[in-house]
Parts: sequence; structure tokens; C-alpha cells
Amino acid sequence: MGMLKEKLARLSSKEFLIFMGVVIIGLMLVAGGHLWQEKQEEETLPVSAVTVEQDNRTVLVLNYHKIANEHKSLSVTLDDFEQHMKWLQEYSFTCITPGQLYDFVANGADLPEKPVLITFDDGYKDNYTNAFPIMKKYGMKGTIFVVTGFLGVYDNYLTWDQAKELLEAGFNIESHTYSHKSMTEASDEDITKELVKSRQTIKEKLGIDSDFMAYPTGTYNLHIAELVKEAGYKGAFTIKYDNVSRDSNVYALERVPVFHTSETNKDFWERLQYIPLLYKYGWIKN
Repeated sequence: MGMLKEKLARLSSKEFLIFMGVVIIGLMLVAGGHLWQEKQEEETLPVSAVTVEQDNRTVLVLNYHKIANEHKSLSVTLDDFEQHMKWLQEYSFTCITPGQLYDFVANGADLPEKPVLITFDDGYKDNYTNAFPIMKKYGMKGTIFVVTGFLGVYDNYLTWDQAKELLEAGFNIESHTYSHKSMTEASDEDITKELVKSRQTIKEKLGIDSDFMAYPTGTYNLHIAELVKEAGYKGAFTIKYDNVSRDSNVYALERVPVFHTSETNKDFWERLQYIPLLYKYGWIKN
């Protein structure tokens, strides 16, 4: 113990703060593991989860793909997904739209106390058959970034009639390009075609303007972001793991991906609980 005190005494103020930050995060993770175990035993959410904070500086954007009982990382099971929606409802999260998020970042608009944007990439049919009924049950709405060239063509993707029904139910249908090509491997001409054709298809099929898109495979750069802007989009979403703040780039909006893991639900609520705390105490996005 004496040696530890001597070492701490030799640390600079900055080094000491970093050290204490690491210690606190470690204690949080340990405590989180114990709380999760208690939940498993009591079938109730840990009390500490009630303290999730989403002030007007950060927004949680969840990123799903498939909602299906498949043994794939992109497929969150129906039971797990329902638990996620139940937690969001029980702890008073309010679903917002990409437009609201854009106004928050670009125009300083206010948001609800606990905002959440629930997004799905690709436009799989199970978003309609599996996710939609569960979300209706808990009063949740979402945004689906669709690969427009796949809808109504492949059986495992949405039909345009299903997309229209989702739109009429309060969901947002946005672009995930026309054929899901990796944009960092395509020419400027091909990128522009993908962006413009996808936007035109949504306009033709649904009668709406797609103002937002999600980068296929999450790959992008500043030049591609400029092409997205030139194609008429107001913003774009990445798969960069983080919360959105007023300092975010509207053409590189962060999201928190949700995958199927050995402990999907534990991973999910830890993300809801710890990321806002890291923001609150200034440990990320300084």
C-alpha cells in the first residue's frame, strides 16, 4: 500500500485524473456485471438503469439489421428485441426521427429528455413481420434504411407495399443506396448513381423525399460525404460507435450497433447505461 501511495504522489495532475477515470470505469463495469446477475435472478431491470441520462447534448441512435431467430450476428432474436423495446418504454425513452436529430445537431433544436432513434439497415422483410408488431406493442417507431434495388425483388427483403404500410404507421423510410456497393471502392460516378437512383426510387414508390442515408458497410470518407450532400441528402449515418452530440457531423452521424451475442441483453442495457455517464463526466468527446 505504501509503494502505491508513493507512485500516486509522483503522478502529474493530468496523469492522476486519467488514472482515476480508468479506476472508476473499471468499478462501473464490475458493478454492472453484478447488477446483471441480480436481474437474471430477480427478472427485473437493475435499479441503476433508472439513472440513464440523455441530456440535450447527446442522443442514442440504435442500429439493428435483422430481427429473427437465426444464429447470425446481424440477427437479434425476437425475445431479445422485445426486451429492448420493453426497457425503452419502461424507462421513458421517446422515439425521434432523423429529421428531429438533424435539427438538434444543425439548428440547436430541443429534444425530449430521453431521445432514442431506432434504425434498421438494409430493409429486411423481418423488420415488417417481426420487428413492427413488437414495436407497435410498446409504442415505438423506427427508421429503415432500405437498399432500394432489393425491395420487391428478393424474398427476404421488404416489398414496397410493406414499406408503404410502415411509412403510414409513422416509420421513416430512407436510403441505403440502390445496390449496397461499398462506396470507398466505387468511382465518383457510380457513387452518385447509387445515391440519386435510390432517392428517385423512394420518391417514385412512396411519394416522399429521402433526406437521409446510411453508408453501406459503414465505409465513407469526407469526399464521399460531399457527394452525398450534392445528391440532395441532408445527412448520413455511419456505424461509428458513439452517441450523437451537437458537435457531430450531420454527414457522419454516430450509432450504437446492436448484434446477437452470447449476452445480447446484457450488452444492450450496458450501452444504454454507461455511454451517457461517459458523456456526463467528460470521458469521451472532449
